[in-house]
Amino acid sequence: MSSIKEYNRKLKSLQNTKKITNTMKMVSSSKLRKAHQAQTNAKLYAKNLTMLTSRIAGCVENSMHPLLEAHARIQKALILMITSDKGLCGAFNHNAHRRVLSWFKENKEKYAQIDLVCCGKKGFQFFKNKMTVKAHYEAVTESPRFASAMKIGEDLKNFYLTREYDEVYLACNQFFSPLLQKTIFEKILPIDAQAFIRQDISRKHDYLFEPSAKEMLEFLIPHFLYFKIYFALLENSAGEHGARMAAMDNATKNTSELMERYTLLRNRARQEQITRELIEITTGQEMLN
Repeated sequence: MSSIKEYNRKLKSLQNTKKITNTMKMVSSSKLRKAHQAQTNAKLYAKNLTMLTSRIAGCVENSMHPLLEAHARIQKALILMITSDKGLCGAFNHNAHRRVLSWFKENKEKYAQIDLVCCGKKGFQFFKNKMTVKAHYEAVTESPRFASAMKIGEDLKNFYLTREYDEVYLACNQFFSPLLQKTIFEKILPIDAQAFIRQDISRKHDYLFEPSAKEMLEFLIPHFLYFKIYFALLENSAGEHGARMAAMDNATKNTSELMERYTLLRNRARQEQITRELIEITTGQEMLN
């Protein structure tokens, strides 16, 4: 059994750990509120943008915009993977890593080449020795900005238009609640208009365009891609802070349980020490008598 001094040292260490985890929980809770508010504010715009894009793209030919038109031969694929820059958020990043690895193993025979674009240090550190990382964007996931999403979207668009890659996929964590984040994996290039057209607008309509349909598509389709990436960054940010808050809450509870356990063990050790000293005193007194 450990000595009382060792138990006191362990309890002091646990007490410091509890302060750290509790502070990190409160910080993550504050950041979660801001990230969730930003995600909620963008959700309505994302919904309306998707409806508008689906209505317009659904009534024109795919050949009117190169991002709507699929390549004749599909040989190379690119995955945009969004993770966090920091750890201590449970299985948040691990779930995304596992989903990408699973898709890679299932489809590596289908493509001649599958590369990766990473947003977030954790994804880059995990895959840098496992797959070819085409690009790595730093400091864009914790506090997402639309300008960062535009830069990423421009690079992905150029990769597709120059036929360096034939398909582009997105992998990220979708936020539902602080306790629930779901990893999604979907194709974002070429943009499939039929994939997100609602049932009530699935048939084609004869719209009058002002400006022309081609001019409108030149602005709308890239903007739809940029905002899709931006919204994915917002979802990932909210999910990261929610997962970290839950992880730090569990860590604080576990630390409290360990402190109770070691306090009990320390008290037992102290009682045994007192009992042993009493026995020694009594024995010595009897020997003197």
